[in-house]
Amino acid sequence: MPVPPTPDGEAAPDALPKTLVSGAYLHLRRDIIEGRLAPGAKLRVEHLKDSYGVGAGTLREALALLVSDALVVAQGQRGFHVKPISMADFHDITQTRILLECEALKQSIQSGDDIWESRVVAAFHRLDRAQKRLAANPSERFDEWEDRNREYHQALISACRSAWVQHFLAILNQQAERYRRLVITRKPIPRDLHAEHQAILDATLDRNSDAACKLLAEHIGMTYEAVKQLPATLFND
Repeated sequence: MPVPPTPDGEAAPDALPKTLVSGAYLHLRRDIIEGRLAPGAKLRVEHLKDSYGVGAGTLREALALLVSDALVVAQGQRGFHVKPISMADFHDITQTRILLECEALKQSIQSGDDIWESRVVAAFHRLDRAQKRLAANPSERFDEWEDRNREYHQALISACRSAWVQHFLAILNQQAERYRRLVITRKPIPRDLHAEHQAILDATLDRNSDAACKLLAEHIGMTYEAVKQLPATLFND
């Protein structure tokens, strides 16, 4: 028996093709991360559904997924808004990430085997290649670099025994992406990311968890210091 349409003429949510929802979700997410949908902006379903070429029901499902990602805020009868960005928010993200990621790295160094080491080395190699291409064209190569950077940090902690820690770190890393893009494309302070990543790799392979965690904390914290140098007009404080 066919599922009855919603009042806007689209199939009920549980009948929507997941590929349509996923496509709208990914498109919206990219536009939020890249700033085409500005932090704090109201997301009007009746306007956006035409821009993204989907029905209102599909768009609402995609927005609900972005709410669960904490990239969109649902405000009751006021609808959806892009989550604002602020120094207070990024400070919270940064400190929590340092706390969890250093613990995850410590556990990985303690329990990681040769396969884990090879995974970390391979991820560093791919990141290093992407870093060189990023230097030549920051705006066009950021997405590639972001993927390789995320893979490197995930590889470092992939031997961590806590699935919950890895889950929460994935969320924090996703939240940091908007801020990281601003830093990578605008370069508010001089920085040698290759050297930072190399130093973390060397200490990790030496199984020196104290040094590796100190370097990792400094590396994550440096991005916060860079964001502090950006124009205040970029933020919703």
